[in-house]
Order: sequence, then structure tokens, then C-alpha cells
Amino acid sequence: MQLGTRWTAREQPPKAVPEALHAQIAAVEAALNPDGLSAPAPRWTLTFLEGRPVAELDTGVVVSQDAAGEVVVRYDDDAEFA
Repeated sequence: MQLGTRWTAREQPPKAVPEALHAQIAAVEAALNPDGLSAPAPRWTLTFLEGRPVAELDTGVVVSQDAAGEVVVRYDDDAEFA
């Protein structure tokens, strides 16, 4: 069993986040547009689905690894904060 974790965007991902996801997580964070209103930074949630990592940002962006080991970035239309 693998446990997930949470961390704030633009901070170093915790050790539990597989290295394979780091580049795409950084790319998503680079595209975040700070609103200048001192709003808190969104947070990532790491979970594991069928043993594969899934990192979801509060904004609905999902970075995951598929069965072939490829890293996939998508948007979850059902995100709470979308």
C-alpha cells in the first residue's frame, strides 16, 4: 500500500512523488498565472491508482503515469475549484 501526500504548488515535491512526474508538475506550475491578489497557491494531492501515481492540482489539472509508464497531463472537468 502506498500513501499519498499534499504539497503547495511551486514548492519542492515531497519524496513520495515519483521523479517521473516532476518535469510535468514543474511545467504546469510554470503556467500558473498568479492573480496578484495574495490568493493562496493551489495545492497538489498525490494518490496512487492501481499502483500508479496521480498528482492532482486544486485547479483540476492532473499529472499521472499510465500503464505504459508515460506521463500524461489532463484537465479534470469535475474539479471542485474549476
